[in-house]
Amino acid sequence: MRIGVPKEIKVLENRVGLTPASVRELVTHGHAVAVEHNAGAGIGLGDDAYTAAGATIAANAGAVFAGAEMIVKVKEPQPEECKRLQPGQILFTYLHLAPDAEQARALIASGAVCIAYETVTSPHGGLPLLAPMSEVAGRMSVQAGAYWLEKPQGGKGILLGGVPGVAPGKVVILGGGVVGTHAAMIALGMGADVTVLDRSPDAMRALWKQFGAPLKTEFSTRDTVERHVTRADLVIGGVLIPGASAPKLVTAAMIRAMQPGSVVVDVAIDQGGCFETSHPTTHADPTYVVDGVIHYCVANMPGGVPRTSTFALNNATLPYAVALANKGWKRALTDDPYLRAGLNVALGQVTCRPVAEALGYKYVDPMAVVS
Repeated sequence: MRIGVPKEIKVLENRVGLTPASVRELVTHGHAVAVEHNAGAGIGLGDDAYTAAGATIAANAGAVFAGAEMIVKVKEPQPEECKRLQPGQILFTYLHLAPDAEQARALIASGAVCIAYETVTSPHGGLPLLAPMSEVAGRMSVQAGAYWLEKPQGGKGILLGGVPGVAPGKVVILGGGVVGTHAAMIALGMGADVTVLDRSPDAMRALWKQFGAPLKTEFSTRDTVERHVTRADLVIGGVLIPGASAPKLVTAAMIRAMQPGSVVVDVAIDQGGCFETSHPTTHADPTYVVDGVIHYCVANMPGGVPRTSTFALNNATLPYAVALANKGWKRALTDDPYLRAGLNVALGQVTCRPVAEALGYKYVDPMAVVS
């Protein structure tokens, strides 16, 4: 199979779909890989590393898209990339379609076969291709929050860990999944007063088993969310409904009731965000203020640490990329129901039920398209 790796063009996005090691693995399986010039330059992976791994270097994105049977990316295709997609061409990347009607329309119109990292499942019920970036974003959320709490950045002037004789900052984490677990790990390590709210008793038991008494957990209701959020110095939103828009757990009224200089970090912003006052931002302009509360809503948070993120992502995605290349998308998806769950749009049809419901499209079972 001919595989193309374009340079990411989202604002300050330096991750890359395949590392040289991943390229070498695909080439060993008999596939041809074309990588756009300087695709990995932002994380120190030069063209020479890719050529040494067996790739060819394409002069521009147009050449990559025109010559590939499968495109491997990191972030959702931007409008100009959607226009380059071809009918039947495989697109393997993050999509986050439920809150993005414009991208969905473009992918449907392209006729491409669009497989989303974030809805691929596993036999254990997890999301193996979303998990590594959720781990990164969860850890980053606390360091971002700590930074924006500093007074020179407009924050309250709170040190999350406090000092002897001074109480630590109060951190509230919405959701005890992968994001929440890793956020709790960093926040506790900094010495903060940390509470996780979740609706899953199993998730709370797992957190208790991992962290013990220093971590507080409470069942998430409107009352507990309001009570904890309005008293928090830092609120981290890490809720997820796979493939669907994130629920709006924090209302505008709750934001108004928070103290000025408090910070909210919406890790769910890729799926629409879990604060009513959230809208996507970029690493170039990461925050804005609503009712005195600083909002950090960067839609590609792991892009802030792109080298770590690229290698973590490739560790997870490479086996699936190899399967798609070796077998072709129809057989690969037929053989693997967990990879099949990643099929969001194919040949003009919407094949992910949460996306179809969120955007008002007819849902088509993936097997109907595959067969």
